[in-house]
Amino acid sequence: MGTPAAPKGLDSKLTSGIIRWMSRMNVVAYRATGGRLGGTWRVGSAFPWGIPVCLLTTVGRKSGQPRTAPLLFLEDGDRVVLVASQGGLPKHPLWFRNIQANPEVTVQIRSRVRTMRARVATDGERDSYWPKLTAMYPDFDNYQSWTERVIPVVVCE
Repeated sequence: MGTPAAPKGLDSKLTSGIIRWMSRMNVVAYRATGGRLGGTWRVGSAFPWGIPVCLLTTVGRKSGQPRTAPLLFLEDGDRVVLVASQGGLPKHPLWFRNIQANPEVTVQIRSRVRTMRARVATDGERDSYWPKLTAMYPDFDNYQSWTERVIPVVVCE
């Protein structure tokens, strides 16, 4: 039958603009409060206290300017694990394409800011992390079912 498509409207210019605006506001609030505001995501969370959010800053592959995205994350020791889901859309998110061009990133978790190097998880790492990530945020499985691309898991070290 094929892969079910992401819900209609998710890939529209209007939806994209709203998500971009909300992300910018989240970044402003997160930075201003050290993550007290914007530091958790509760919608669709299996956890009543929410899923932790970090700020990932990459260098724009075309602009050369810093670009910051609020993202759900999983900590694994000193590693920060991210999912390039883009809500199950057919294209990778811009932040993922930026790290492919330049893997040097900055990750802010609450008020702690670290310079890290991002890489795509190996197949074995992805197989190990995916169940932990979907236990944290079950919609990652929905997103994967909506796209033909394998949603990348990114490890920042």
